[in-house]
Amino acid sequence: MRWNIMEPYYLYILYSSSIDRYYVGTSHDPHMRVKYHNSFPRGYTRRGRPWKLVYIKEFASRSIARKWEEWLKQQKNRVLLEKIVRGEFDWEL
Repeated sequence: MRWNIMEPYYLYILYSSSIDRYYVGTSHDPHMRVKYHNSFPRGYTRRGRPWKLVYIKEFASRSIARKWEEWLKQQKNRVLLEKIVRGEFDWEL
């Protein structure tokens, strides 16, 4: 399935209390995506189940959401992710 690049796309942050970690991803439907992370038998998120959706940010396109996802993953900064979850991050940087 091809996604229209101008449809809204979402950056989401999941939290796992079992491993005390955050996970950042993007999706056109973050609520379905967290269900996938909690049920798929393989992959990084398998060991952190159950994951809780703690943050969603809408972007105008998939490409913008993916750029932010990549930037956040490069930061490897838990304090930054917690700031975002608390609503204390300025997305206009």
